[in-house]
Amino acid sequence: MRSPDSPAPLQRFWSLLAAAPSAMLLLDYDGTLAPFHRDPARAYPYPGVAPLLERLGRLRGDRLAIVSGRALADLRPLLTLDIEPELWGCHGRERRLPDGHYSSAPLSAAAQRALAEAEGWTPAVHALGGRIERKPGSLAFHWRGFTPGHQRALERDLETRFAALAQAGALEWHAFDGGVELRAAGCDKGHAVRQVLGELEEGTCVAYLGDDHTDEDAFRALAGHGLRVLVRPKWRATAADLWLRPPEGLRAFLAHWADIREHHR
Repeated sequence: MRSPDSPAPLQRFWSLLAAAPSAMLLLDYDGTLAPFHRDPARAYPYPGVAPLLERLGRLRGDRLAIVSGRALADLRPLLTLDIEPELWGCHGRERRLPDGHYSSAPLSAAAQRALAEAEGWTPAVHALGGRIERKPGSLAFHWRGFTPGHQRALERDLETRFAALAQAGALEWHAFDGGVELRAAGCDKGHAVRQVLGELEEGTCVAYLGDDHTDEDAFRALAGHGLRVLVRPKWRATAADLWLRPPEGLRAFLAHWADIREHHR
C-alpha cells in the first residue's frame, strides 16, 4: 500500500477513525518521521511533517506520541514543535508526558555492570571507525555509511565481545538499520504500546507507524487493537497491515488523519 487512497484495510480504518470518540497516534522517529542521517543530531523531520504534527497535537481529546529508540534528551531538540507530544525514549524505557512528567524504568545491577563492561570497548570500536551512542539502559554501535566489508569487520568484533560479556543475559543484542544496540532486558517498543493501550478509553482508534525491525515489537503488541503501518522506501517482511513510502505517503496519511479528526470536532 502506498497512500491513504489505497483500498481496505485503510479505508475501513478511516471510517473507524471518523466515528471514534477519541484517537491515539503513535509514531517512530528515525526512518519514519525523519530520514536517516550519518550525524543523528541532524536528522530532522521530513519537510512538511512538523506542521502536520502540530495539527495532530492540537486535537482536543486525542493523543499523539512519538516512540523512539533515541534517548529523550537527544530526541526533543529535533522536534521543532510548539506543542508537547507524549514522548517515549530508549525503546520504552523513558517516558515524558505533555505536562512534563518524566519517568524511567530502573536498571538491574547486572545490566549496569554489563553496560559498564561494554563501555570499555570504546577504543576498539573507534579504531574500527564505529560510533557509540550512550543511552539510559543501552549502548548503540553505529556503522551507517560503512562499506559492507568494513561493516562486517566491526559487527564480527562486537559479536565476539558480546559472546564473552561477563553478565550473560543482562543485555540483549538488537540489530537495527545502521548498527546494533546492546539493550538492558525488559523494555521494547511493544512495552510502550501495551502501556498506552491499557490507559485508553474504550472505543479509542489507534495506529502505530514505524520503519525498523525494532518497530516489529510495537506492531505485534498492537495486533487486533489498531492499524499497523510500515513506513520505508522499500518493502520488507513485517507484521504491519500497510506499507507507506516516505515522505509523500507519510505526509498524506498524517494530513488525512488530521482532516478526519478536525471534521469530527
